Formats: sequence, structure tokens, C-alpha cells
Amino acid sequence: MKSSKGWTSERRAQQAARIREQKPWLQSTGPKSATGKATVSRNAFKGGYWRELRDMTRHLNKCLEDQQRRLKQF
Repeated sequence: MKSSKGWTSERRAQQAARIREQKPWLQSTGPKSATGKATVSRNAFKGGYWRELRDMTRHLNKCLEDQQRRLKQF
């Protein structure tokens, strides 16, 4: 059976065995500088400001429409 990336099940098993043998995760140390630590601390941040901005824009538009409608009543 061939996978979508061209890896056979045998090749996948060989690669998994190599990775388990080399254990690259033991050499991973992460950031050492304060700048690097600050950068990676935001890795999981997904944003969210656009939702707040969208809601504020919608509220502002409703207020402006309401104001326009009241001005037309004069």
C-alpha cells in the first residue's frame, strides 16, 4: 500500500525505527534567550482580535445607521 507522499509501509517502519534509535527529542533544548522564550510563548496564540474588531465595527455601524435615521426624522 502506497501512502499519499510516496512512502511505503516498509519505508515508514524503517524511518520510525531510525527516529526511535536516534531520539532527536533528547537533544531538543528549546529557546535559551529571553527573546526566544518570549517568541515561543506566543506559539499557541491564535489571534482573536479580529472578532473583537468585527463586533465593534458592527456596533458602530448600527449606531451610525440609527443616528442617520434619527437625523432624517427632523
